[in-house]
Amino acid sequence: MNTSPSHQIRVAVADDSVLLREGLVRLFDEAGFETVGSYGDGVSLLAELDSFAADVVVLDVRMPPTYRDEGVRTAIEIRKSRPEVGILLLSQYVEATYAEELLSASAGGVGYLLKDRVASLDELQDAITRIADGGTVLDPEVVRELFNHRRDPLATLTPREREVLQLMAEGLNNQGIAGRLVIGLGAVEKNVTAIFSKLGLDTSGSEHRRVLAVLRYLRPESR
Repeated sequence: MNTSPSHQIRVAVADDSVLLREGLVRLFDEAGFETVGSYGDGVSLLAELDSFAADVVVLDVRMPPTYRDEGVRTAIEIRKSRPEVGILLLSQYVEATYAEELLSASAGGVGYLLKDRVASLDELQDAITRIADGGTVLDPEVVRELFNHRRDPLATLTPREREVLQLMAEGLNNQGIAGRLVIGLGAVEKNVTAIFSKLGLDTSGSEHRRVLAVLRYLRPESR
């Protein structure tokens, strides 16, 4: 899923709202992406999956026929047959369970954002670019929902460590965290080491595995 600067990112979208779908396509165009498919439901997208080459597929979580988790089911099917394709789930609500289900079934190149975020071209462009490059993008509201379920175990963390942990869970690497908090890279690394030590999490592996480790710790079922 790695993309070079000269490669135009190809995007497909599935959302039952025609207005939102057309709005996303316009945003993709403004961001310099190429829209290779636009669908009203996941079934239609899956039926034509082999007919187009997409780097990232953007899916509404709730689509016909039941308006429950069709987007998640579609995403998992896509990753089974086309694991190289990035996935970005969009939702009007914080549905942390769906985010975790997708992340657990994937090896990077995934994201979960609230639909309000797509109003910002910069937010959308950054998310799709990071996902196309194999990164993980989580909405801060989803991360906060997970944090709320594990409030007591996080009490041992300092305020700065909590900030770093939240940004880590959103999918930022150490350099991205340093830029967001306007602190040195060495300070971030020191906080990350302290966080994983206090929470008993494995520090090894890719950025995506670090995100999964954080999510496993924060998931309500592990309390």
